[in-house]
Amino acid sequence: MPDGAVVFASIILLLPMLYLLLAAPAFLLVRLDILPVARLLRAMFNGYFVTLAGAGAIGAIAVAVTGHLGLAIGIGLIAAFAAASRRWFLRQMDARITDRNAVDADATRRLRQLHWGGMLSNAVQLVVVVASIPYIAVAPT
Repeated sequence: MPDGAVVFASIILLLPMLYLLLAAPAFLLVRLDILPVARLLRAMFNGYFVTLAGAGAIGAIAVAVTGHLGLAIGIGLIAAFAAASRRWFLRQMDARITDRNAVDADATRRLRQLHWGGMLSNAVQLVVVVASIPYIAVAPT
């Protein structure tokens, strides 16, 4: 029988990851040299990182309360990675947007690369969480 707290933690971790997995590719179809589009992309990633860090913190606490300390540390690491990545990622994105405003020809290309990198990072985390569900859902107490 699966542990309820572990299932809860898995679900709340998957929600922001699935959101970004579905929403981010839409930005591949638009030009990022349009300022409102670039700002919307930035806002989407900001929301993703904040939500993932919050969901990870809540999930880690929920799992730790049930006594699964190793799993709580793993979920906490995902939350910490999201919080740390947010600062770096948004700083890089702001720099690319500012460069684009200063008519840097490569700024839009670098913004697109940053977008791809964010999607790849999310995909890797998503695969790790989904692949670990069969092992953690029946974690011993």
